[in-house]
Amino acid sequence: MELWPAIDLRDGKCVRLTQGDYARETIFGDDPLEMVRRFVGAGAQRLHIVDLDGAKAGSPVQAALVARMVQVAGVPCQLGGGIRSLQTAKAYADAGVQRLVVGSVAIEQPELLETLATALPGAIVLGLDARDGKVAVRGWLETSELTAIEVARRHEYLPLAAIVYTDISRDGMLSGPNFKALAEMIAAVELPVVASGGVANAADLRQVALSGATGCIVGRALYEGNLTLADAVAAAGC
Repeated sequence: MELWPAIDLRDGKCVRLTQGDYARETIFGDDPLEMVRRFVGAGAQRLHIVDLDGAKAGSPVQAALVARMVQVAGVPCQLGGGIRSLQTAKAYADAGVQRLVVGSVAIEQPELLETLATALPGAIVLGLDARDGKVAVRGWLETSELTAIEVARRHEYLPLAAIVYTDISRDGMLSGPNFKALAEMIAAVELPVVASGGVANAADLRQVALSGATGCIVGRALYEGNLTLADAVAAAGC
């Protein structure tokens, strides 16, 4: 299973939000480039980056910083936040970002998601962030009436790289993933599913791997010291 250590950006700093709430922010570092070096130096084979400012604004805010992070990393990077046009997606791809996570577009502009996936086959990831089973959009600030599984099934015909499935209620809580919801998503679609939200320790990671998820994004557990990157790599089997 692929392990994706997460670096979330806000105001140029490395932060984590609790349950996607911008008012419940913890700053874990002032230098995202140093965090990249730290993770890669400890054995990370890939990174998951989120432009939280971009997710909220609906357009890239941290693009220059992201480009520097990708260059410094030297490993495959996946980026989410503010990717709502083909121009933006291509610019990030040109900057070396391997995979681009889009979420709000699937609800608000499904035709654009098809355009993105067709133009960049195998590079677009459908980000489905669920609150009580319903998909949240615009940096988790709004909740749609569609369930995550409904949206996933609508778009699984596209040449997507994967689905990133996040249970917002577990995100940043270190309370363990929502394994039931994750299993339901994996069973519902044939696309690879990457789990996100709630991982607290190595046991959680091993259980995610056993669920059939092809990857797992880990954030706060690494920052808080509940989980070392070496133990995370071992638990993921990557």
